[in-house]
Amino acid sequence: EATLDLAERRRIRSAIRELQRQELERDEEALASKRFRPEHGSHRQDNKENWPRSRRLEEEQQAALAALSRQLEAITDVEELTKLLRAAGEYEERKVIRAAIRKLRAEEIEAATLAGNTQSRR
Repeated sequence: EATLDLAERRRIRSAIRELQRQELERDEEALASKRFRPEHGSHRQDNKENWPRSRRLEEEQQAALAALSRQLEAITDVEELTKLLRAAGEYEERKVIRAAIRKLRAEEIEAATLAGNTQSRR
């Protein structure tokens, strides 16, 4: 802004843009190197030590959810499923129960639709 020569102003602006572009590239490179930095050794070791325990807990939870799913298939009352849903403590249990309620309601709607279709044909 101090100079009146337009060509000099263009060169200065161009140099400023180039410096800003280079700074942006350096920032992106720094971010990329941080993003893909390997884990620290001690943290990785903790994961190895805890893996069998967490794996066992996960398998137990899957078995419990499978048993719950089999139990829910025998229930045909939405009210009973709703009571179970309110009593459930774990997110995964509630998720399975909500799926059973949706399935049961869909079956009820389908049965009502079929009944309505056969009645309208008579």
